[in-house]
Amino acid sequence: MNYTGIRNNETIPISTIPELDYSSFLELNVFTLLNTAGSHCVSYFGFPWFDKIKLICCIAKDEQNSICISSSVIDMKQPLPSFSNYKLVFEKFEREIHENFGINYTDHPWLKPVRFPFNRFDKSSNIANYPFFKIESEELHEVGVGPIHAGIIEPGHFRFICNGEQILHLEIQLGYQHRGVEQLFLDKKKLLQRVVLAENIAGDSAAGHTVAFVNLWESLCKFQPGRDLQLSRTIALELERIAVHTGDLSGMCTDVAYQLGSAVYGRLRTPVINYFQKWCGNRLAKGLVRVGKNNYPITQTLADELLVLFEEYEKDFEEISEELFSLPSTLARFEKTGVVTTEQAALVGTVGMSARMSELKRDIRFSHPHDLYPELRHEPVLRNQGDVYSRGRIRKKEIDQSMGYIRELIQNLPSVEAADQLGNPIPNSFAISLVEGWRGEICHCAITGDNGDLIHYKIKDPSFHNWLAMALAVRNNEISDFPICNKSFDLSYCGHDL
Repeated sequence: MNYTGIRNNETIPISTIPELDYSSFLELNVFTLLNTAGSHCVSYFGFPWFDKIKLICCIAKDEQNSICISSSVIDMKQPLPSFSNYKLVFEKFEREIHENFGINYTDHPWLKPVRFPFNRFDKSSNIANYPFFKIESEELHEVGVGPIHAGIIEPGHFRFICNGEQILHLEIQLGYQHRGVEQLFLDKKKLLQRVVLAENIAGDSAAGHTVAFVNLWESLCKFQPGRDLQLSRTIALELERIAVHTGDLSGMCTDVAYQLGSAVYGRLRTPVINYFQKWCGNRLAKGLVRVGKNNYPITQTLADELLVLFEEYEKDFEEISEELFSLPSTLARFEKTGVVTTEQAALVGTVGMSARMSELKRDIRFSHPHDLYPELRHEPVLRNQGDVYSRGRIRKKEIDQSMGYIRELIQNLPSVEAADQLGNPIPNSFAISLVEGWRGEICHCAITGDNGDLIHYKIKDPSFHNWLAMALAVRNNEISDFPICNKSFDLSYCGHDL
């Protein structure tokens, strides 16, 4: 077989990943694996391999709950045909490979910088000379927003081409705050340092990225977590979803001047993040998730307090949500605004809520479940309009769903098990971990060398897939609709600028 099929959170010898010549590699991933129903690319990256570059492509078969891994070794100076010329879902993966190693793709449709990493191949390529798309016309004008975001003070630049108030094109330039996080996973040798790095990949997804890291690391060490660890991790992910979705509903109300909704949803978010503070001492859940041990198990007292929190939260949440999604003034701003069609969502490879809003059934909790998700028999919440309204409704429904899951999980609390001794990572191995964060699919991959130490660590935040969908969503909308479109996606700047 020309690929290796593995499961989520599985570790395999890197020698078992078939190594194909590049033309066969392209044929396999573009025309065979990705043409299978329910398949999508979860990661595609390169790393130094002796004096060449080894490419690894990971295609998930969602209906079979498996991930197909294949590889190819290429010469950096060798011109190559691009995957993206045939399937646009690969465009940003290949742009990153080009930026990192100088691989010359002969037919890539949009070969521009992605992140401006400190160790990029071409140091003369810098953020000041980013090649924005332009249209020469006396009737059109450009509008620049950023690079300092007015709301969250994170750097990202948005360049609009407009005809009057109508947006014809939006190009999003990121890469202002590249931190070299992936390299730090190699440089830092202590496990605690690496866990803290995972917590800080994206501040609003501390639970999501940390669960991905600890699940991957435990897989590398052949460690089987006990039920109490899996319970805490599952609850942390769903609480994070509730907290951020609630805050985003508040932000969406703010952007359409619905002050009551903004105030009520903003107030409702506070007790949820305060619960994390009570649970582990940090409102963003930092310190909660650790490899091979559970420093903060869910006790009966904590479980009872969570049930009280939900009871108080739910009354006001349902009331304000009924108001929000029936108010003519908000519906006028939400409905048919920022539409991404099913075809567009599939074309650019969206994940998470940005896929489910357009009826793409992509949800790791459903297709590649981990921790206690198999017991929950999760069914993704789907909409088919692909607009701001759909993104808001999904948030509301997922909050209800998450509260139901947590109530089910804490009915029978497991006893805290004594942790087994954590072993060392398996040498010469490849491991992958997928987690459905609140924003969508998080993917961490690791490769170890002869002594079991990391030689490559690859992170993919869901925003990596979804920024292009946001750019497509605003086309033919008025520029005054940009803030509500942007907030309805709520994509990550730092999660992209690794």
